[in-house]
Amino acid sequence: MNIVIVTPAAAGSRHGNRNTAARWAMLLRGLGHSVRVQVAWDGAAADVMIALHARRSHDSVMRFAAIHPQRPLVLALTGTDLYRDIHFDANARESMQLATRMVVLQEMGLKELTPALRAKTRVIYQSARAPAPRPPLRRCFEIVVSGHLREEKDPFRAAAALDHLPQQSRIRVTHIGGAMSSEMAQAARAWAARQPRYHWLGELPHRQALRVLARARVMVISSRMEGGANVVSEALAAGVPVVASRISGNVGMLGQRYPGYYPVENQRALARLLWHAESEPAYYRKLKTQCQQRRVLVAPRREREGLRRLLSEVA
Repeated sequence: MNIVIVTPAAAGSRHGNRNTAARWAMLLRGLGHSVRVQVAWDGAAADVMIALHARRSHDSVMRFAAIHPQRPLVLALTGTDLYRDIHFDANARESMQLATRMVVLQEMGLKELTPALRAKTRVIYQSARAPAPRPPLRRCFEIVVSGHLREEKDPFRAAAALDHLPQQSRIRVTHIGGAMSSEMAQAARAWAARQPRYHWLGELPHRQALRVLARARVMVISSRMEGGANVVSEALAAGVPVVASRISGNVGMLGQRYPGYYPVENQRALARLLWHAESEPAYYRKLKTQCQQRRVLVAPRREREGLRRLLSEVA
């Protein structure tokens, strides 16, 4: 089939939506389809449209549905879709109504949808390939935060948690991610200046970011809102335990009974979990074991099969 994938993130961007679009394009080409990725649909012929982001891709969705009302239109819901836009934005809601099928990136996303919308929605976890293992740093207990610096990510919660660790802790936070505003960059530099155990590396090439993640003792995902973060998939694939804010998108990735959650925006609770991970081997092993059990969810073959089944339903 001739497939067009629409994502609001431009070519060359390291935003999650662009990464998802690029990976899906690769997997679909591997299944024998012709795929092109666009920021907005150019009107060229396509048998199927896959659109990421209900609100921001609304124009492309609406035009494709009007010109090709009988052709399949798949809508992938992002975190800002699921946990904000679809609850009040008319364009996002119209995109969902026009879609033949929808995709959410973790199982808890289904709970945000009405029964009618849930019936046409499929869960496809984002996959990640395991990076080459690397030994952890010996001079510290390294925590990695990986994600762009923007409000939805609550990016400095791990930095704030450093103030609440016991004196004997050897935890250091390494933060990977580009600042989405000059204010965020200024805040990151201010944290690094006042907190010697916080290191902001900025945006790194993906391969280099994975190398840093592979050596980490723990990855922290502190987001206020997530649709199903690919950085969690990468941590699971790398065998790195995760400590996460208790939000729906993280619970959908790590499971209801996962012992590594802290209340959103609570740096004291986050510090307690990080200290437990550093100082209590049994707790650390529990985190690691449960993450290893979820690793099967992020296998590339599973994501490819999910896309294959999805297209077979609408073809």
